[in-house]
Amino acid sequence: MSTDGVIDLTALGHDFVRDPYPVYADLRSRGPVHRVRMPEGMTAWLVVGYEEGRAVLADPRFSKAWSSASPDSGARQISAGTTMLMSDAPVHTRLRKLVTREFTPRRVDRLAPRVTEMTGALLDAMLKEPGRSADLVDALSFPLPIGVICELLGVPGLDREEFRHWSGAALSATNPEERAAAAQAMRAYLTRLVADKRERPGEDLMSALIHTADEEGDRLSPDELLGMAWLLLIAGHETTVNLISNGVLALLTNPDQLAALRADFDGLIDNAVEEMLRYDGPVETPTYRFTVDPVDIGGTVVPGGGELVLVALADANRDPARYADPNRFDVRRDTRGHVAFGHGIHFCLGAPLARLEARVAIRALLERCPDLALDAHPAALTWRTGLLIRGPEALPVKW
Repeated sequence: MSTDGVIDLTALGHDFVRDPYPVYADLRSRGPVHRVRMPEGMTAWLVVGYEEGRAVLADPRFSKAWSSASPDSGARQISAGTTMLMSDAPVHTRLRKLVTREFTPRRVDRLAPRVTEMTGALLDAMLKEPGRSADLVDALSFPLPIGVICELLGVPGLDREEFRHWSGAALSATNPEERAAAAQAMRAYLTRLVADKRERPGEDLMSALIHTADEEGDRLSPDELLGMAWLLLIAGHETTVNLISNGVLALLTNPDQLAALRADFDGLIDNAVEEMLRYDGPVETPTYRFTVDPVDIGGTVVPGGGELVLVALADANRDPARYADPNRFDVRRDTRGHVAFGHGIHFCLGAPLARLEARVAIRALLERCPDLALDAHPAALTWRTGLLIRGPEALPVKW
C-alpha cells in the first residue's frame, strides 16, 4: 500500500472506491497529512480530520489558481475558461460578486414550483416502468438536476446523454486521455452556447450573466463567461445527482431512519438532507489547491512551489472529534458545521439550489413509493471512480 512514503490509493481497488471511510479513518489515526497516489495518477498531500481540513479550506496560503501548480504535479485543468472555483482573491472576489448579482436566493426560490413539477413528471414516468423497478440514477437523480440547471441557464436543446458522458468522464475518469477528450468536447460545446446566448438572449441566467455589469461597468470577459457556463452546468448538476442518490441509499440501508423521516416529513426533511450531506456527501475531495510557500499542517510541513493538496471532505464529516458516533446515519443529528459544500470563500454558491432539489425529490419519491426498497445488495453497487465525485453509477430500486 505504501512505497517511498507514498500511500497508493489506487492499489486499494474497488473496496476503497465503494467505501473509503475506513481508509481515511486509519490515516487520521496516524496524523492529519499524508502523501498519496491518487486514482487519477498524480501524487498529492491528503489532509484528513475535521479541524485540519476546515482550516485548509479557508487558508489563503493555498492557491486555487492553475498558474500556481507545479509543472511536475501532473495536474491538468479540465474546466473551460476562468472559474471562481479555480481563482484566488481578488479575481475570485470580483467573479463571485458579478455572479451573485444574478444567481440570487430569489431566483432559486422561484424555481421551487418548477422543481416540484419536474419531479412529479419524472416519478410518473418511473412508476410506469414494467416490473415495478428502475435505476434511480437514470429515472430521477440525473434528469432532475440536469433539467433544472438547463432551464435556469436557458439551454433546453442540450443533448443530455452526451453531456452526461462528457461530464462523467471529465470528473471521474482515471484515464488522462479520456478526461482530456471529454473536457475538450465540453469546451467546444460551451463556446457555441455562449456565442448563441450573446446573439439571442433570453430571460435565463446565462443571458443575464452575459449582460450584467456592476456599478463601475465591470463585466465578465468571454473567457470568464465560458468558465461560468462550465461551472454552472457541471457543478450545478453533478453534485445534486449524487446527493440524491447517496441520500436515498443511506435511507434504504437504515430503515429506522427512513421510518423516522416518513413519520415526520415536515419536521425532519431539512435536517435529513443535511445529514445526507454529512454522512455520504457527493464531493469526496474538492477541486485542487496548490502550495505557494511551505505550510505547516498539524506538524507536517508541506513544501511550497505548487504542490497539490487535497482535503478529504468525506473524512472531515466523519471525524469523531466533531461528530459523535460519526459512522451512524441519524436524521435527527445536529449536523451544523459540516463541510460538504466546502468552507471559506469557495463555499458552494449553488448550495441553496442543491438543498431545494434534494428536499423536493427525496420527499416526493418516498411519498409516491411507500414501500421503496433497494433492488441490489449494497456491496454490488458500482461507484464513480476518482477522488472528486462520490456516488453510485446506478441505483436499482423497486416498489
